[in-house]
Amino acid sequence: MAGAGHTFSKGFSTNEDFDFEVRNVLGAAYSGAADVGEVLAAIDDVKPNDDRGWFKAWAELGDRVDGIADACDERHHTTSAAEARLRASMYYAVAVNAASALDSTDELADVFHKHRTAWDAFVDSTTRASVERVSIPYEQTTLPGYVFRPRGASGALPLLIGTNGSDGSLTAMWATCVFGALQRGYAVLVYDGPGQQSMLFDRATTFRPDWEAVLTPVLDFALGLEGVDRKRVAAYGISQAGYWVSRALAFEHRFAAAIVDPGVVDVSTSWTSHLPKSLIELLDKGEDAKFDRDMEFGLKFQKDAARQWAFRARPYGPLGYAETLAEVRKYTVADVASRITTPLLITSPEREQFWPGQSEQLAELTKSVSTLVPFTAAEGADFHCQPLARSLTDQRMFDWLDEKLEVQS
Repeated sequence: MAGAGHTFSKGFSTNEDFDFEVRNVLGAAYSGAADVGEVLAAIDDVKPNDDRGWFKAWAELGDRVDGIADACDERHHTTSAAEARLRASMYYAVAVNAASALDSTDELADVFHKHRTAWDAFVDSTTRASVERVSIPYEQTTLPGYVFRPRGASGALPLLIGTNGSDGSLTAMWATCVFGALQRGYAVLVYDGPGQQSMLFDRATTFRPDWEAVLTPVLDFALGLEGVDRKRVAAYGISQAGYWVSRALAFEHRFAAAIVDPGVVDVSTSWTSHLPKSLIELLDKGEDAKFDRDMEFGLKFQKDAARQWAFRARPYGPLGYAETLAEVRKYTVADVASRITTPLLITSPEREQFWPGQSEQLAELTKSVSTLVPFTAAEGADFHCQPLARSLTDQRMFDWLDEKLEVQS
């Protein structure tokens, strides 16, 4: 028998990106959005630097599980089909992000639409909740959204509005937000904002730093929904939405409470922390042409980094290197966080790898209204958004929210 492997601390791959993605997916098993065995079997032979093999493993797993759903549908096993669609949508969503590392983006649109088709098939057939597809008025267009309600619920329900991160899927939101809320009797509204998922891939919209221009119309729409307690509406933001929700709360004060998972004060540090000091100096001096020249030269020899940059930069619009970072640098809440008056819970995981220390910074900026909740490696709850501890995260988040909204669950 082999000795102790320290799998949790060593990880599931020596490729840090692969390892973190596996942790996210395995954590989703808690909500039924993944099955541990089929995930580990699918990635078992993928080598750490095999980007094509990584994409292929997730895309083929999505196809296989979607095929299970088809077979269940043919035999009228509706619940089994819906559960398989949920898992397939998760695996396809991982393949969407995996496509960013490929030499060509030809497969991106196809696998994204497979993901969204599986997701919509799940929400149309699930017995876990009553689901309503909605179109949320936003400027001159609409945002696609989904309203989940506990089956058989009556009366005016507390409502949680979930905002996604920079590249998260709606299936991931099911695992990190919707599932736990439904268990506790909440209605939940999730949506694609500008630059996110279908709004990016199908409509070519871009992110915006002033998220109050997004969350306020979403809240206006939510307050008009039937069966919602207008006095008990809360906001939740995961990953980069830790910035977006915080920013919106500085201007939008109608929420009864809010959760950011984790706190994000300055989005740009997740970009600039990887750059040499010499390049940052060029950026700070406004020498954009020199910055772009040096970036282009450096990325010419780092194809993986170049592809990753292109994928991360796409939601900000067709900009040059310096222009992209100038735009990302607008995504800071440091100058407006003091305006937040909404009770705010901030998660703070040990070994946060994207915005280390920023949960504590946000808590300090909002100390009159905020509650900082640490998560540790000893609890199995480290890394960005506590991927392998979503049950524990739900317990702490929703116990706090229940108390703020006076919900008994």
